Amino acid sequence: MGSTRWNDLDPRLQRAIVFGAGLEFGLKIAALIDLASRPREEVRGEKAAWAAAITLVNAAGLVPIVYFLRGRVGRTRPS
Repeated sequence: MGSTRWNDLDPRLQRAIVFGAGLEFGLKIAALIDLASRPREEVRGEKAAWAAAITLVNAAGLVPIVYFLRGRVGRTRPS
């Protein structure tokens, strides 16, 4: 089984990979910023565990999405 080099990929596939990686990176950054600014009482579970999962688990943006949907207790609106 041979290995495929980046330059051998179809340009559309290259763009899709770059887009997906950028989307995952953006979700991780947004989740980490939200987690850092949110009080402990508004997070389900340990903030350190969420931060580790968001940072280390590479699951196509799934962990940040789970954090936004299930990891936060209350939604505070800025005054």
